[in-house]
Amino acid sequence: MTIHTPLPELKDAIGAQTDAAFESVQALYRQLHQHPELPFQEHETSARLAEALEALGLDVTRGVGGTGVVALLRNGDGPTVMLRGDMDALPIKEDTGLDYASRRTAETESGSVPLMHACGHDLHSSCVVGAATVMAGLRERWQGTLMLVCQPAEEIFGGAKAMLEDGLYERFARPDVVLGQHNMPALAGTVGHIAGSAMAAASNLAVTIHGAGGHGSMPAQTVDPVVIAAHVVTRLQTIVSREVPPEQTVVVTVGKLHAGTQANIIPHSAELEINIRSFDDTLHRQVVEAIERIVRAECEAGRSPKPPEFHVLNETLALHNDPTAVEHIRRAHGRHFGEAGLFDMPRLNGSEDFPYFGNAQAGGFGGEDIPYVYWFIGATPEERWQATPGESVPEKMRHLEMPHSPYYFPGNPVTLRTGIEAMAAGALAYLG
Repeated sequence: MTIHTPLPELKDAIGAQTDAAFESVQALYRQLHQHPELPFQEHETSARLAEALEALGLDVTRGVGGTGVVALLRNGDGPTVMLRGDMDALPIKEDTGLDYASRRTAETESGSVPLMHACGHDLHSSCVVGAATVMAGLRERWQGTLMLVCQPAEEIFGGAKAMLEDGLYERFARPDVVLGQHNMPALAGTVGHIAGSAMAAASNLAVTIHGAGGHGSMPAQTVDPVVIAAHVVTRLQTIVSREVPPEQTVVVTVGKLHAGTQANIIPHSAELEINIRSFDDTLHRQVVEAIERIVRAECEAGRSPKPPEFHVLNETLALHNDPTAVEHIRRAHGRHFGEAGLFDMPRLNGSEDFPYFGNAQAGGFGGEDIPYVYWFIGATPEERWQATPGESVPEKMRHLEMPHSPYYFPGNPVTLRTGIEAMAAGALAYLG
């Protein structure tokens, strides 16, 4: 793949195209924000995005991997650059006070839940449309194929694999590089980069421990799964302290422990859900194996009548940004935003399914891995940023709402504009 250096005046051209598109993209963003949808239920969201991309004259396909949207803008011979944005929302009640705040609910197996775009996926997908608009207006400045992907179900790590299994690269195009971004509570108008290890692998593991229930007054005639589960929770804490090298970062959290219905009944089973995060995929598998080993051993020690059951709810890989591609994108962003507009992004213990688009084995598309870059755009208005304690970006971010908070709102005009221009400048770094 040939890498072209954008012309110096490209900054002004991107800015002018963003100015022309901004009002319509902002209106789209507010529509999406007000009407969030859960993973794999993004029917209205994907329809709105598809319509916006079709209005630009792009070749648009709906329903990829369920509710995903793929759009191609072909402009002669050259590399293929993929821009990815996610679409799904979260079961959180919004408390931002916006006049276009979500008041939507959804019916789930657990009953009715409120919905909110608390992670900014509405912002991400709007930026994809904005970048497509900019690129469509600058056709004379680049050659190749722009591939735009609006992905469902990132929050449950399901959408990337679903789109790949639906033939994303076979049906449309195999990209030469994959680009994506996420908002964070850094200073609005700035862009953060990190090469190599950037985000954690994650697994959510459901465990069922079997007992033999009975009356609480006669425990000797039962097998108490609550006691077994309590030992499991305590023993799991030794994995990080005694089995993981001190220089490695691993988190093991029991986020759910449910058993029984009332005090005098020993239940037949106990259910746990365990979250595991690490930055090394091999170590991650070893930690999961250690969890299963400990659960089995405690069940045997507690006289469980049958082996425990394990079910992986969802999982994703560690995110490792390609260092060469990161440096190339960082230079492009530096030319566009200036060095003062860039920051070094710290490694995050959060997780993404974005790496599946680049990992040939895990993504199931074969051949060589595809280089990818995942960068971060600031979402905190300047006045609040200046008033926030701390000197460095990580210090200040510790005092600010993070994604998944009911108060989190990244969609201010500065952040939206920055996200559009960052994606366009990144694409043009390879196509221009």
